[in-house]
Parts: sequence; C-alpha cells; structure tokens
Amino acid sequence: MLLELLPRARRALLTVLLGMLVSLGAAVGAAVGAPAASADGHDDPVRLVIATAGLSWEDIDPETTPALQCLADRAGAGAMNTTSTTVVSTQRQGMETLRTGYRGLAEEAPRTAGIPSPPTDQWERLPVGTVEIDDLSAVPADGPADGPADAPAAVADALAGDEIVLVDAGSVRDHDDTSRQQSLGELDAAVGEVLDAAGGCGSAELPRTLLVSVAATDPEDPGTVEDEGAVASRTVGLQVALDTAFPEQALTSGATKQSGVVMLTDVLATVLDSYDATADGLIPGQPFRATEHAEPQQLALDRSDAARLVDGATVPALGSWFALGVIGIVILLVSPLARRPRLAAVGRALAVIAPLALPVGMFASLVPWWRAEHPTLALAGVIWGGGALLSLVVLGGPWRHHRLGPAGVSAGLIALLILGESATGSRFQLSSPLGAQPISGGRFYGLSNHLFGLVLAASLMALLCLFAVVRTPRARVVWTLVIGGLVAVVCVSPSMGADFGSMLATIPAFGLLALLVSGIRPRLWHLLALGAGGAVAVLGVSFLDWLRPPEDRTHLGRFIDELLSGELFSVILRKLAQNVAMTTGYPSLAVVMLVAVAASVALLIPGRLRWRRLEALDAEHPASYAVRVALVVGTWVGYAVNDTGPVLVAAILGVWLCLLPALLPAPPEHEPRAS
Repeated sequence: MLLELLPRARRALLTVLLGMLVSLGAAVGAAVGAPAASADGHDDPVRLVIATAGLSWEDIDPETTPALQCLADRAGAGAMNTTSTTVVSTQRQGMETLRTGYRGLAEEAPRTAGIPSPPTDQWERLPVGTVEIDDLSAVPADGPADGPADAPAAVADALAGDEIVLVDAGSVRDHDDTSRQQSLGELDAAVGEVLDAAGGCGSAELPRTLLVSVAATDPEDPGTVEDEGAVASRTVGLQVALDTAFPEQALTSGATKQSGVVMLTDVLATVLDSYDATADGLIPGQPFRATEHAEPQQLALDRSDAARLVDGATVPALGSWFALGVIGIVILLVSPLARRPRLAAVGRALAVIAPLALPVGMFASLVPWWRAEHPTLALAGVIWGGGALLSLVVLGGPWRHHRLGPAGVSAGLIALLILGESATGSRFQLSSPLGAQPISGGRFYGLSNHLFGLVLAASLMALLCLFAVVRTPRARVVWTLVIGGLVAVVCVSPSMGADFGSMLATIPAFGLLALLVSGIRPRLWHLLALGAGGAVAVLGVSFLDWLRPPEDRTHLGRFIDELLSGELFSVILRKLAQNVAMTTGYPSLAVVMLVAVAASVALLIPGRLRWRRLEALDAEHPASYAVRVALVVGTWVGYAVNDTGPVLVAAILGVWLCLLPALLPAPPEHEPRAS
C-alpha cells in the first residue's frame, strides 16, 4: 500500500533497489553451494620434485615436448604465479622460494617485503633425507646425457629408499625462437630421463611427482644491468605446475581459491603437508588441492593467456567506453552547454552509463576474449556489449523521469554486481579488467581495495539518490543500515569479500551517515564507538576464520596467526610503508591523491568555494550533504587502513566524478556576481 501512494518514478526506484537486494541475497545463498576443492590423493608423500624455469603452458605440445605432455596427461594441471621481489622472477629466486616458502631472495629483499632474513631451509623439517641433483640440464634432445652417467641412477637409488629428490632440469631460454626451441627440447629430454629413472611416465609405479617452473626467466647473469633490462622488457606470464596426486584435475590451493591457479609458495606447503611436517614459523603458501574440470590443461592455458593479455587490452577496451563519460561530464560542467535542456539530458545519460564498464569488466571472463585473433578488439566488444545492456536498464526504466533516478540505478547496479561476484566465490574476476591479476599475485579472490572503493562509492551514491524519494528520517536510517550492513557482510565474510580493511571503513562511514540522517548530532564518542565497532567486528570475523582448517583460511584468519606469533607491529609497519611507497612512488597516483584532497574539501564546503550548483542540490535534497560527509570519512579511513589505499581513493573519485555532475541542477541563466 505504501508503494501505491508514491509517484510512479519513486515507486520504480524503490522497486529496483528492493529487487537488487533480493537478487544479491539469492547470490549469497548460491555461494553456499559453490564447489569445494578436493583433497583426495594428497596423502601420498611427494618423492620427486622437478624444477625448471621459463616453462609456460603454451610450450607444452605432444610433438615437440612428448615427455612433458605425458606427465601433464597423468597429473593435475595449474597455472602458477611466480611473483618475486623483483620486476621479473628468476630461477635463483624461485629455487630459494622452494626451500623457504617466501618470495625472492632474503638477502636482497626490501625490508617491507616481510621476508625473514637469514632464510630458513624448511626442507630440514622433513622426516626424510633430501637428494638434490642439479646437472641434468645438459641432456640433449637427440642423444644420451652429457652430464654424469650416474645422475639417473642417483634418482633411482634415492627413490628406492626414503629420500625425496629435487632435480634442477634446466630452463627455457628465450633469447630468440631458435634458442627457445632448442632449450625446450633439452628440457623435455631431461624430464624424460628423470621420469624413466623414476619408473616411467606411464608406469603405475611412478611416485608422487611435482613439476614446477619456479620462475619466468633464468638470466645468465642476473646481476648485470643489461640483463635485468632485457628480462624486464619481456612479456612474462604464469608458469606450469603439475602434481601427479590429482590426475586429470585442475590444481588450486587455499592461497588462490581459484581453479587452475596456484602459487610457487604453495609448493613448499604441499611438500611439508604430504609428510605431515610443519614449517618453522609461518609461511604464506597452502598445499595443492584440486577441483574437477573437464579440460584442466585447457583451463591452465586459458588462465595463462588471459593473464598475459589483459593488461594490454584493458586500457583501450575500457577507455573507449569511458570516452562517452568524458563527453558527458564536459557537457554538464560547462555552464553554457549545461543550460541547454536537451544537450544536458544527453550529458547526463552519457555520464551515468560511463562507470557501467567497471562491473562489466569484472564479468568479461564469461566470454573467452583471449582466444580471439585480436584479443583487444574482442575485449572491447565484450565491454561495449555488456555496457549497452546495462545502459538499457539505467536509461529505459520509469526512474528516468527523475533527475536522480538513472544515476541511482547505475550506482546500485555497480555495487550489486561487484558484491554479487564476490558473494558467489569470485569466479569471474580472475584476469578480467579491474579484477584479480594472477601474474601480480597480490590477490586472487574477494574484494581488492579498488573494488571496495567502487562498492563504497556506488553504495553511498545510490543512497543519496534514494533519499530523494525516501524523505522521513526513520526510513533513511533503515535504508542506510540495511545497505551498509549488506556491504559489510559481503566485504568481510571469508567466503565472499574477505577484505580486512573494508570493515574498518564501512562501519564508520555508514554509521556516521545513519547518525546524520537521523538528526542526531555526531559527537566524538560516537566516532570513537564506530571505529571501535569496526575493529571488534573484523577481529571477530578473523577469529572465526582462524578456527577453520589452515588450508581453508583466508588472510583474515592468517592475521590472527600473525597476531599470536607477535608479528602484529611488523605487519602494520609493512602495510603503512607499502601505502606510503605507492603514494609517493607513482606520479599518476600522487596526482590523483592531490585531486582527491581538493575534491574532498570542495564536497564539504561548496558555499565557501561558491559551487552554486552543489549548493542548489543541497537546498533541494539536504541529505546529499550528509552522504558526502560519510563519503569523505569512508574514503580517508579506507586509505589509512589499507596497504594500497591510493587505488581505493582513485576508484571512489572515478565513480563520483561521473555520477555527481549528473545530479546537479541546471545552472541559472545568469550567474550571480560575487560580492
């Protein structure tokens, strides 16, 4: 009955927002049924580890690399992140990571990397001896081994006993196509020699074997400036990982929670776990697990190709759509153009659809654009097709008759789609524009800081537009708490967003907004209570996550491990240092931060800055000022509590830069003179 009393546009706006909440609730419920990784087969101890470098999934082929193909056919397959402390990982770094479980060389790593120094050889924790063989790289593709004649025999003798064998099988060098093909042939021959010594690739007696490409490159002299520059200029991607404990399955781990993707730091955890051994201290990796997949090798290849191509395709694909928003913003902010009703309507339409490319990019992996002959054009087609569909929703409903309606629906769709993707297990964002990038290895699931920034900005913008039709203080408080609670639950839940810092910003931002729209004047103790509430909430969720098995924990639960091990202050200092380094180390982000500071001031004191159109919006909808206060507080609290705060600020700035001009009233025919 209440909806029937409202004008048509208001009813439509309320209906679509209610529909979004119901849809997100259904998505959260569907997440419960997400397929879990299987641990079957992991009880077999790892007996043989074959290490190489520079081997990607594009290199494995039945004709040119038969031994590698044979092993891949009887093993679990994964695309492996080998990120290190340098721009491009090297085999020397990767071999140390196999031993220590930490990225890079401890003696060369910056202090902010959090790598223990001196390094600890965790293989000493194994209950068996270790045999290391590092001279098989000279096996030619068309003849017997040039290395010591007893190398294959040493592998066989060690496997006949209880030892675990670590073999350096050489690397794939890519100075040119000829050298790459030659080194691939040598590597395949070396792997074939090792497998034959272990009983044969096709034999049922082959012990549990791992083959891992531990780095993207193996430079001949990584200490020279020339070689480092050549290495950094190459296109580097994910590497090959195989585990015979999971035949014909897709590898995953608790560190990535993504089918077909693992990390180099997971290899040590897998070896230790197979012997029921524990590491000396905390290590970041998690044991290999597996999920069922019809074509695990194709999945690993898709993961590798998408990760390799997405960076180069993102800017033209998204930028071509964002150009529409730039045109709209110019029309709306240039007074002579904004005074023309029809032109202003076009500007508002272009501005409100511009940020729709962001959630579309999150779901771009639904279409295998990386398989196209021209991947950039294919990705641009996905962005434009998805953006056009969402634009029909934003511009075609009855809410278009309200000036704030399209912007509110656009913001609601952005928040809904990003939260829904995280709530259903982050199945689509991997290697998608603005999604998780497995090559960088910073995060593989949940809400990264820039995604949380988009959610926070879009949620508050949706509330601002909603308050234009929901006018009673009680109703505004209810809507604020419902939407804020939903954002908080999805952002911090370990099975969804798993974002520690988001709770520290969400509760203060939405709590402050609830106070402001209720008519209660916030006091200092209110702000302190909101901050403490956010800290208690996130620590409580982290503790519950910590109670789960180690392989199921997210970084929320691992924070409790760090807290109990006395590393709290080092973690805080490291994250602060990363935040400051990102702000000062990237000129473009430094400029964004300066613009964000200026924008925050302008949003809070439009009268003193004579921003008449924003003053007119406040006069028309007084709650808009309360929303902007909450936005500024949430932005800078989010910046302070996250290690990549500048990207969070940039995301918030981008969303509001598009949508706020579409809310402003038309400028008056004659601007008042300043007194």
